[in-house]
Amino acid sequence: MASVKNLKKDINFVLGDIIEAVYIYEMTTTGKPTAESDALIDEAIATFDGLITKVNQKNVENKKAHYKQVNKDLEVIATQLVEKINKL
Repeated sequence: MASVKNLKKDINFVLGDIIEAVYIYEMTTTGKPTAESDALIDEAIATFDGLITKVNQKNVENKKAHYKQVNKDLEVIATQLVEKINKL
């Protein structure tokens, strides 16, 4: 990982793309939000908030390991959200 700045950008771009995919799904199917799509968007936003909070923690002993764990968490959660989008 190059920097904290890039990690924050990755979190923003990945979760933003997931939210955009939900919006595209809505537009191509029903044309309006559904309860399931709204729940996915809310989950993505909550994930964003949680990951950014973890990145901004100051009292971490091993920063490198902490940031690697945040990056792994992002990958796992993003994969789960994409699977949920595919099930819509």
